[in-house]
Amino acid sequence: MRRYMLSCVLVFISYCGNAQDASALFYKLRDKIQSVNDYIADVKIKIDVSFMKVPPLNGKLYFKSPDKMKLERKGGISILPKNSYNLTLNNLLPPGNVTVIDGGYDTVAHRRVHVVKVVPGNDTGDIVLTKICIDESNMLALHTETTTRDNGTINMDLQYGRYTGNALPDRVIFYINLKDYKLPKGVTMDYTGTDEDMMQKAKKGKTKKGRVQIDYLSYKINTGLTDDFFKEKKQ
Repeated sequence: MRRYMLSCVLVFISYCGNAQDASALFYKLRDKIQSVNDYIADVKIKIDVSFMKVPPLNGKLYFKSPDKMKLERKGGISILPKNSYNLTLNNLLPPGNVTVIDGGYDTVAHRRVHVVKVVPGNDTGDIVLTKICIDESNMLALHTETTTRDNGTINMDLQYGRYTGNALPDRVIFYINLKDYKLPKGVTMDYTGTDEDMMQKAKKGKTKKGRVQIDYLSYKINTGLTDDFFKEKKQ
C-alpha cells in the first residue's frame, strides 16, 4: 500500500513538473514572438482553392502588435483584413493568462518538437484551442493547429531562415477547411462572388481543403508604425 501511495505521489509530482515546464515554454515562445512590435514585409501570396483561380499576389504586409494589419497589393490597393490571424502567427497565440497542457514530444520536418496545447483564459474570443509544436533549441513554432469558433480548424506550417532570431518566418503555409473559413477580403478580389457564394461552392466541391502560402521576401522590423497608419481612409 505504501509503495502504491509513493508511486502515485511521484506520478503527480512528475505531472506537475511537466505542466510547469510546458507553461514556461509557451510563455517564453510568446514573449519572443511579441518582442517584435511591428514590421513591414515584402510578401508573395499563393492561394490554392479548387473552385477559384487566384493569381499570385505580390505586395507589402504591415503589422503592428497585437492585432493591426494592412496588406498593400502591388499597384497601391490597400486591404485591412478583419481577422488578422488569417495572415500572421501572433493572433494564433492566445493572449493573457492561459491553461497549458503538456502534449509530449513529436517530430516535425525531421526535427524534435515539444507539443503544447493552449486553452485561452478568456472564452469570449474566437480561439478555442491552439496546439503548438515548438522547436525548443531555437524557440520557434514549427506547426500550429488552431480550433476557432467561426473559422473551423486552421493548420499552419512555418519555415525559418534569415530572421530566426526574431521568430519571423520566411514561409508560412495555411491549410484550411473551405466550408468554414473566410479568406480575407481583398486577397481574393479577383473573385467576384460573395462570402456566401464561396461557402456554397466549397460545400459542393469535391475538395474541402484549401492552401495559402505566404513567402516573406524581406522584413523591416520595429519601424515605429503608428495606429493611425492602419485606419481605413474614407473615400
